[in-house]
Amino acid sequence: MVSDIGVSGRADDIALGKTAITREPEVTASLSLIGDIGATNARFALVDAGGNIHGTRISPCRDYVGLAESIDAYLEAACVNAAGTTMLPTAAAIAVAGPVTGDQVTFINRPWSFSQAALKSRFKLDRLLVVNDFAALSAGVPHLAPGDLRWIGGGQVSVAYAPKTIIGVLGPGTGLGVGRVVPIDGHWLAASGEGGHASLAATTDRESDVLTVMRRHFGHVSAERALSGAGLVNLYSALAELDGATPQALVPQQVTEMAISGSDPHCREALGMFAEMLGTVAGNLALAFGTKGGIYIGGGIVPRLGFAFPAQRFRRRFEQKGRLSPYIADIPSFIICHPFPAFVGLAAILRNVSRLAVGLV
Repeated sequence: MVSDIGVSGRADDIALGKTAITREPEVTASLSLIGDIGATNARFALVDAGGNIHGTRISPCRDYVGLAESIDAYLEAACVNAAGTTMLPTAAAIAVAGPVTGDQVTFINRPWSFSQAALKSRFKLDRLLVVNDFAALSAGVPHLAPGDLRWIGGGQVSVAYAPKTIIGVLGPGTGLGVGRVVPIDGHWLAASGEGGHASLAATTDRESDVLTVMRRHFGHVSAERALSGAGLVNLYSALAELDGATPQALVPQQVTEMAISGSDPHCREALGMFAEMLGTVAGNLALAFGTKGGIYIGGGIVPRLGFAFPAQRFRRRFEQKGRLSPYIADIPSFIICHPFPAFVGLAAILRNVSRLAVGLV
């Protein structure tokens, strides 16, 4: 089953020309395939020579034995024009939820694997790029339109805001992605790492008590232990345990639903603590890399929460940096609202207006 979402957009950065970057010539193909492949769904779209993204569709991964078969199904449905002629892409960029370290790529939470060389040959591609999904997200952030973002504080941000310097990116979801994007040599250079596994620091006594409980369970408590789907459950369970209550066996969605409804005080406190801890980590990222271009929050949790996300609590904690509070207060923060931000990054990588620090482009 393939569902048509019907999203379209520009891969190009509508405001990039207003920044200090001198752009090098773009690389274009008449038609390119882009894909964002997770553990549950395979998302595909096409990019035309003008940089327009269209034909966005989502396919459940369980319907196919592998990535190549899911691409076959998408192309069969999407690449026939009104005259009945099949037009196939000559380039492709695929984002995968897992590490990309060589020709053979193996998914972490899906029994799929593939050879990049074999995939390129099978679909007769002139160019194939396979990248980590968070690297694709980071690469797309500078190219998002103002309507793709929700400002949640900091700086003097106008409707036509365009970043001109280093950007920080956070993505709480199944895990916690952390990255940065730097303007250099006529491109935006995206660099992702494993910042989600850095040690999590407490700011209040209550947080210290929560981390003490979590250390009993996990030993090392990384930021991801609290700032992810499973992290929300960890926070809820630790808070309940501290207050002498027996934690329920909840999933992340239940924690957020009960927090929003107010039906469980520990779920409500967990969501507030999640926002504040995310503010601490985001503020640390901003200080470490001087992200005066802003902090951007994506991933599967915060954008879906929408206005239920405690943005004021996030921002208040973000700015609590002692003597550097005035410095960090000037840094804007945004929630990414684009439904497929990785697509924007993949299209930008293909067009050569974004690059990855790992040297794949």
